[in-house]
Amino acid sequence: MLVTTTDTIQNQTIKTYLGVVTAEVVYGTNVLRDFFAGIRDTIGGRTGSYEKVFEKGQQKAIDELIQRASRLNADAVIGIEIDTGTINVDDKGVLLLITATGTAVKLG
Repeated sequence: MLVTTTDTIQNQTIKTYLGVVTAEVVYGTNVLRDFFAGIRDTIGGRTGSYEKVFEKGQQKAIDELIQRASRLNADAVIGIEIDTGTINVDDKGVLLLITATGTAVKLG
């Protein structure tokens, strides 16, 4: 299935708009990763462990988006947007939220 952040697909005609599809991926934080991220915050630099979590989560969100669009018999998902955020569980914990949204379409 073709997925794109654009609202058109070169050399393709959109026959039918099937609707908005969304996918969410939620990850819990972990004490060890938080500890090393805290050190990075103090001394500066990139936090590779969290970058990997977000990279993996974005791919999983796109994969889920494709699955949901497939259930609608879509040929493509256009206008994909990926957002990230956090959910505060309590004063000690945070969940990482990655959301992908797009429009499922049938090509003609």
